[in-house]
Amino acid sequence: MDEITLIALTEKYLNNQLTTDEKAEFEALRNSNQEIDQLVVQNLFFLNQLEAFNKKKKLRKSISETFSKLVSEGVIKPSQTNSETTIIQLWSKYKKTIAVAASIAAIVSLISVGLVSIFTGSKNNNIKPLVEKLREQDYKYKNLEQKIDKIKAGSNTDDTKQNKPILESKFRATGFLIDVNNNYLITNAHVLDEATHNIVVENNKGEQFTAKSVYINSEFDLAIIKIIDKDFSKLPPVPYGIRKSNADLGDAIFMLGFPKQEIVYGEGYISAKNGYQMDSVFCQLSTMANEGNSGSPVINKNGELIGVISSREANAEGVVFATKSKNIYKAVSEANEKLEEDKIKITSNPILRKTDRVTQIKKVQDYVFMIKGN
Repeated sequence: MDEITLIALTEKYLNNQLTTDEKAEFEALRNSNQEIDQLVVQNLFFLNQLEAFNKKKKLRKSISETFSKLVSEGVIKPSQTNSETTIIQLWSKYKKTIAVAASIAAIVSLISVGLVSIFTGSKNNNIKPLVEKLREQDYKYKNLEQKIDKIKAGSNTDDTKQNKPILESKFRATGFLIDVNNNYLITNAHVLDEATHNIVVENNKGEQFTAKSVYINSEFDLAIIKIIDKDFSKLPPVPYGIRKSNADLGDAIFMLGFPKQEIVYGEGYISAKNGYQMDSVFCQLSTMANEGNSGSPVINKNGELIGVISSREANAEGVVFATKSKNIYKAVSEANEKLEEDKIKITSNPILRKTDRVTQIKKVQDYVFMIKGN
């Protein structure tokens, strides 16, 4: 039997157009030949897809015709409304219709899955991917609904953020979040020495947010700044824990910073427990760092933050000094003594433990910011 004849028979079978004898013969043929049975299943999907497409096409045509009618009757005047207003009008009028159409599409798909399961004797776990697709479609519908509601409420924040003026800065450095509840970041003290007027932080998407300095300690070369911009959305808990003890000699580490206009990854290891001229506030790293890396977080394989990049040795290539992480606890304690509210809270427990390096980078990069000022 050729495929065209099989498609015709399948369509008649689904539409109950076969006689009792023809139906029994067709089902016997399917049971005796696995390849033919598989072709029937594929054709079943194809026919259901055509049906779903036809229903969507009819719905779009109906909406288009109704819209044209409303325009001709003067109910809607496109020349006097912007695109968002038109979307809101259509959504308000046809929200229920669209929801019903989405439900019909889901029902048709579920019926198709049920028929395939009956015809092929497949187990429930074979239809899980299709069920997931239905959930995804439902999510997209709900997401569209939320976007329309935002437009109606006049809260399209993405456009608002894009319209913010971009600060022309005289320097660039790096900082990272240590407290997501109150939006506190750590950077270097020498970085803020250059900021006499304005401070902004910029994320890896290029969005800028205003910030202010709340603490500076030149001995530790640490500074704490707070994001005060109302447009800044709070992030989930920081994925790295801040280590309270010194790092071990030879520990492998990685860094994320802004030596250029995009976030840059670097790696190395702890090469000495003390810094320049045996300064115990710092440790020495064997890695590369450039201007703009100041304030970069230094993280070990366990997801522990063990230091903050401070400076590099001018006369030694690949030698970098970092403020030890235990100094962050001292800085936070001193800062909290002066803060009347929004006390800084930090953690030593890393979420990144037992994750691979690529996953660690993906989770950390949203918490690392470019620090700019003038």
